[in-house]
Amino acid sequence: MSTGNELRLHPSQLESASRTQGSLLILGFIFIAVNMRAPLTSVGPLIGSIRDSLGISSTLAGSITTLPLLAFALLSPFAPALARRYGMERVLLYALIALVLGTALRSATNGLGALFGGTILIGLAIAVCNVLLPSLIKREYSHKIGMMTGIYSVSMNLCGAIATGISVPLASHIWLGWRGVLGFWGILALIAILIWLPQLHNRRASSPAASGAAIMQGNIWRSPLAWKVTLFMGLQSLFLYITINRLPEILVERGMSSSTAGWMLSLMQFALLPCTFIVPILAGRMKNQQPLVIVCALLYLIGFGGLFFRNISLVPLWAIILGIAGGISFSLAMMFFSLRTRHAQEAARLSGMAQSVGYLLAAIGPVLFGMLHDMLGSWTSSLLMLVTASVLIAVFGMGASRNQYIGETN
Repeated sequence: MSTGNELRLHPSQLESASRTQGSLLILGFIFIAVNMRAPLTSVGPLIGSIRDSLGISSTLAGSITTLPLLAFALLSPFAPALARRYGMERVLLYALIALVLGTALRSATNGLGALFGGTILIGLAIAVCNVLLPSLIKREYSHKIGMMTGIYSVSMNLCGAIATGISVPLASHIWLGWRGVLGFWGILALIAILIWLPQLHNRRASSPAASGAAIMQGNIWRSPLAWKVTLFMGLQSLFLYITINRLPEILVERGMSSSTAGWMLSLMQFALLPCTFIVPILAGRMKNQQPLVIVCALLYLIGFGGLFFRNISLVPLWAIILGIAGGISFSLAMMFFSLRTRHAQEAARLSGMAQSVGYLLAAIGPVLFGMLHDMLGSWTSSLLMLVTASVLIAVFGMGASRNQYIGETN
């Protein structure tokens, strides 16, 4: 009778192999996370260079940052079904391959079709990763959800912040230019592919059918709790993308130099980082997360309220407060996908729903914010919109943070 190789391994060898596989999974997990923001955040500072190089309008150039958000909204609801059919590891690998192809297409040619086609492909690839990584945390680290969500959040946001800061200095080199900078991030995606490949073998026992066997029956879009999580996710996304796109413009109009206004945006992003690690750990240890929701909403109210004052010397304080609020709200949104669901595929479905609506709001928010300014001639009404939304994020967050699961009676 034939004996499998694994039966001839010493227990210490089996333990060592298991540790190696676990380390590779965590490393692959981190490298996927670092690819989820940098290809997008690196574009904003280069919009002027892209516009001038291609001879396109500011509106058309600005759509380069909006297209990925629309791609997120379009594909996010379908990512869980792809994972159930083909397996989560395989779908994530395909997404990384699409990310490399999209990055190359966006950077390699002079045509507008390639630029926008590559941008859309990048958005679709990142949409899949956005939805499935919280589900992967739920499946693989059910007892370490807070810690792993923190690692995921920090990896993603830190790399995104670095990409924002170094894009212009790198592009200033003639041999590199904006195309070279945008193409550079494809290298990280290639590394992620190489690290992730072993998971196709190591996780083969987790078949698509098995991983989807225990999901919640019924339409998750009819769940009141799912909608509370979704609207919380949507509002925090709206806050993030409005501040990224409009805060420097507001500050320049108030009398701050454009370079200093840019630094205020960087300050906000770096203030966000510690919270994205600490808050998931705290949230995972709490019976419910309502105290964190209250703190988050109050900080948003203070930060957005502070922008009504024209004293620009206080802007660094408002930027730090908004960064902390953003870090708390983003971390809570990611945690809710795991804490409010029982199984990995259920977490994927909730993530898909919340991110679809959330990124649609994120795409619409900056446009609506600017329209209010153009119609009324000041930022007052636009900022009032954010103050009102800060109250709403408290309302939806209090419901989303209750200790219950999707499908339970509310």
